[in-house]
Amino acid sequence: MNLRLLVAYDGTAFRGWQSQPGGKTVQDTLEAVIGKIVGERVVVYGSGRTDAGVHALGQTVNFTLTPGQVERIGRMADPLRWVAALNASLPSELRVLKATPAAKGFESRFSATGKIYRYDLWHAPVLPPHLHKRSWHLFGNLDRQKIRGLAHALEGTHDFRGFCADSGSLPKSTVRTIHRVAVRDRGPGISLTFEGDGFLYRMVRMMVGGMVRVAQGKEESGVFLERLTSGKPWPTPAMAPAYGLYLVKALYGKKRL
Repeated sequence: MNLRLLVAYDGTAFRGWQSQPGGKTVQDTLEAVIGKIVGERVVVYGSGRTDAGVHALGQTVNFTLTPGQVERIGRMADPLRWVAALNASLPSELRVLKATPAAKGFESRFSATGKIYRYDLWHAPVLPPHLHKRSWHLFGNLDRQKIRGLAHALEGTHDFRGFCADSGSLPKSTVRTIHRVAVRDRGPGISLTFEGDGFLYRMVRMMVGGMVRVAQGKEESGVFLERLTSGKPWPTPAMAPAYGLYLVKALYGKKRL
């Protein structure tokens, strides 16, 4: 039995998605509750490994149960029961929104054909308290038109090595395709939505950090564009804080051309 979950979480309450010594990660928290239901540890897999502080509006998760485990849990073999059962034991900062059966070969990470991320900025002298750890607070000069111009430049297929943090093990290729970057203004609030076929380690935060640096007049647009076209590591990359970033959803189905 392969079960697929749609989960959302407040990233500031966790040390990221991926399991690590000491726990307090989203994966560890989910596995602990699922393990109580099944009677033994069950490994869960997420569509993406969000960093500490990064939020998720729609993280896709899957896990498989053996025939013996399915028999043992009885009525819990019905996917519809998992939402209430998990949420009853999960912390309030983590919620299961949906549970559905998945095809045998479905893997939340490797079956994904793309992802959508959103980054929220707040440009005003005062940050409303309900946006604390939800948006990056910016004040002073900020040229929004430059943000829009750089957002358009990011669209398409590029070698994003200049926007990839070194995690110790780089992928074979750092070429990715960004299908769209949408910039939405709502008074002091600015949301940047990125849809792509995949994202490198801290890629969105580094793109946003670079765009803001240009918009604040701390760097020329040409430097950002050189970083985009060079396909090389960048010596002093600016990086936006984790807490303004949201994993909106993972995409499944046919790849976009």
